[in-house]
Amino acid sequence: MSKSTRKSVLPAQTHGYEFGGPLGAFAASFGLPILCYLAAFVCNDVSGCPLPSTLHPRSITLKALKTEAGWPQNGIKGLASLRVTGFVLAYYLFSLILQAALPGLVVQGVQLRSGGRLEYKFNAFSSAVTVLSIAAVGTYLQGPDFPLWSFIWDNYVQLITVNLGIAFCLATFVYYRSFSVKAGNKHKRELAAGGHSGNIIYDWFIGRELNPRITIPIIGTIDIKAFCELRPGMLGWVLLDLAFVVHQYKLYGFVTDSIILITLFQSFYVFDALWMEPAILSTMDITSDGFGFMLAFGDLVWLPFIYSLQARYLAIYPVQLGLGGVAGVLAVQAFGYWIFRSSNNEKNRFRTNPDDPRIAHLKFMKTKSGRKLLTSGWWGFSRHPNYLGDWIMAWSYCLPTAIAGYVVKHGSPVVMSHGDMVDGQGFVSGGSVKQQVLQGEARGWGMLVTYFYVLYFAVLLVHREMRDEEACKRKYGEDWEDYKKKVRWRILPGVY
Repeated sequence: MSKSTRKSVLPAQTHGYEFGGPLGAFAASFGLPILCYLAAFVCNDVSGCPLPSTLHPRSITLKALKTEAGWPQNGIKGLASLRVTGFVLAYYLFSLILQAALPGLVVQGVQLRSGGRLEYKFNAFSSAVTVLSIAAVGTYLQGPDFPLWSFIWDNYVQLITVNLGIAFCLATFVYYRSFSVKAGNKHKRELAAGGHSGNIIYDWFIGRELNPRITIPIIGTIDIKAFCELRPGMLGWVLLDLAFVVHQYKLYGFVTDSIILITLFQSFYVFDALWMEPAILSTMDITSDGFGFMLAFGDLVWLPFIYSLQARYLAIYPVQLGLGGVAGVLAVQAFGYWIFRSSNNEKNRFRTNPDDPRIAHLKFMKTKSGRKLLTSGWWGFSRHPNYLGDWIMAWSYCLPTAIAGYVVKHGSPVVMSHGDMVDGQGFVSGGSVKQQVLQGEARGWGMLVTYFYVLYFAVLLVHREMRDEEACKRKYGEDWEDYKKKVRWRILPGVY
């Protein structure tokens, strides 16, 4: 590609490094996958959560850690499986077939810099319902022994590996293919504003091409970014939660209110997003970010496997909340969702139909570009009130795990019954060899795992807010500074 041609396909506005530049991109690309594996091994059904040896760091040994973590006997090779790879690829293929075969809403995307709009077909909700209906029929016919659930539990680590591999391959494919983007191409391909720094690692991580698409025989054209955003990973999150519910039932003979709450909350969050699928067209992920390893990994690995950690914990150590506990968690969830959904609805109505009587009373300021910025209602409360609601909801995913932590004691007396309590502190699992799951000295330490989501999500939302601020500053210029004087607080008034 000549220098003159390359310039013609670059965005008019570019911006500098994010996420700490190349060094940060390198660290995230290798560190975050390791963290996914670490969460899987540190909190397990072999020895406890966290590993008992980590509570006594002075006497810790590598041999003890490998034994307690359930490290594969064949070493690192055991992290992968051709059989699991085949089933996961079949799941992705089935998702593609459902997108192509099921009827859906065809929507035009936002205006592109090069002119025109991309066309999207949305049917993620009906696709997810189809998959879960198949799982429901299988469970109805075979009960908790339906192979899907045991497959997920038994191959949890291998599932991480396969999806990580898919994310890596997708990021590499779209990075290489992005160099074929030509000015004035008929497919409306564009480069992302932040993805052409010239540094290979950074551009591969952040994504060079804005909306990479591929045409697959019979299936048709697939927008890779939109497909990954709401399909395999989001539905995978629900499937993981359900597998953990089934495992708890098979292990103890009952299902606790805590794991039911988490599964319902997270399923509701997923299906709400799927039902509102067209709303992704106005998100930064679609309009501004290129598709690279950051989004591929986040959509396919981080989201399903990190966001479901609480349900996995409860599958091994059941927690009964009782009526008061359930009411408290429900109140937190409802309050967060009310802020999240009502603020987003207010913004969407203002953008699509400013004459809607539900938002006609709101005040706004007009920018030099002709766009309008809300200065009252939720968006006068703070510049990102939806982030506050999202973070409050995150607490309802973690609170059901209570003061977390447990130790697995093998070879317990077999005179105890399946699912019985042990001194009001733990449980006895079933099987030919009984085992006790007690909190003991691990009590409280497991919160590093089960409450990690709240801490991570706070960092994510603050970072996302900072990126939004920079994007708005570039977009609105001086008007954005005037707007900040009218709406002073970023997320939570009086705090941030």
